[in-house]
Amino acid sequence: MARNLKDLTEALLDAAQKAGAEAADAMAVDGTSLSINVRQGALEQAERSEGVDIGLRVLIGRRQACVSASDTRPETLTTMAERAVTMARLAPEDPTAGLADPSQITTDTDASALELCDPSEEPSPEMLKEDALRAEAAAAAFEGVSQVDSAAAAYGRRQVYMSATNGFSGGYARSDRMISTVAIAGEGAGMERDYCGESRIFGADLPSPEEIGRTAAERTVERLGARKPKTGAYPMLFDERISSSLIGHLLSAINGQAIARGASWLRDAMGEQVLPSTLSLIEDPHLPRASASRLFDAEGLATRKHALVENGQLASWVLDLATARKLGLESTANAARGVSSPPSPSSGNVSLTQGDKSRDELIREMGTGLLITSMIGASINPTTGDYSRGASGFWVENGEIAYPVNECTIAGNLREMLQTLVPANDARLHLSRVVPSLLVEGMTLAGD
Repeated sequence: MARNLKDLTEALLDAAQKAGAEAADAMAVDGTSLSINVRQGALEQAERSEGVDIGLRVLIGRRQACVSASDTRPETLTTMAERAVTMARLAPEDPTAGLADPSQITTDTDASALELCDPSEEPSPEMLKEDALRAEAAAAAFEGVSQVDSAAAAYGRRQVYMSATNGFSGGYARSDRMISTVAIAGEGAGMERDYCGESRIFGADLPSPEEIGRTAAERTVERLGARKPKTGAYPMLFDERISSSLIGHLLSAINGQAIARGASWLRDAMGEQVLPSTLSLIEDPHLPRASASRLFDAEGLATRKHALVENGQLASWVLDLATARKLGLESTANAARGVSSPPSPSSGNVSLTQGDKSRDELIREMGTGLLITSMIGASINPTTGDYSRGASGFWVENGEIAYPVNECTIAGNLREMLQTLVPANDARLHLSRVVPSLLVEGMTLAGD
């Protein structure tokens, strides 16, 4: 199939040039997904989808346009190219639009060492159903669980190929396997729910369905009897399940699009302290069996390991070619795209320096405060970094978990919050964002 996808992208480029494009790039994605949901021991829903999607970007001078389709007949390719060229001629000029120079593109496109695709056979619907049933049964058997809201198992695989008139040509395959469970405990107004979901590239790396079901149940039962905490200013410990959201806000703030627009609370912070001096944030796109690994970006540039934040100081923006040109810089090879849109900057595998203490040790040290295990909603001011979110978790008193809490709001300023981070040592290494539990000082809590 990889050969067929390569042929498709080359046929799109040929059609674009015949239609009058001065430059073009093309993308083809062959995807398969299968998901199974069960409820009360029986199949509730089964879905399967598969197909090929294609996308074409054409450039005429500094004008560009993108078109996409799921029909790969030759006549469709011709129509796509003609429409794209017509659209590009009418588009406004963008001085930053353009393909990579041939000297910039990589020829190292063999991603086999990254182990992004499980070579074993696709799991059957029966196998996925059995996984979901086992997870559901484990959750339902846990004392205190009143019902299992859902249990699911899924598999996905896709092959991607990209070609461009500057000479770039390359592709890769990815797969993933997932099991998730949502459990419910309690009744009426005292009802609580929580979940556990795990995903891996290789099915053999997944935790057992029983472990996933029991974890969902245990988390749910722990939430019973939740109440509002007292309003005040307290230290807050972001559990590893949700701590990566804080780093996600930092990544959004150093994204080239936000910087180029001047719409970032870190827009003037290059070289300044944004994390404690003991912490660094490293992007490494070459980690085996990590979901965001890649040898090249969506513009054909070779990716590399580099520091986004080094010893607490902001060291790099996240850039594609267009945002780099706007800022007078070089691309950091962070371009990402789908078939229907031009490239835009996006970060991949990132890891934050881990600490030398466990989450429990940080709980003991924080004294009185909030352990946050889930959040809802978000009010983030992208230009000031003002932060407010609904939260739930557990109240900590004298260094010990006292009772579950819900229906509260936490608030602070991201620039100030991130400079107080104290990391635990519990990050999960297979994730694309390897971030441990994080203790943050001096946030405001709105409860009773």
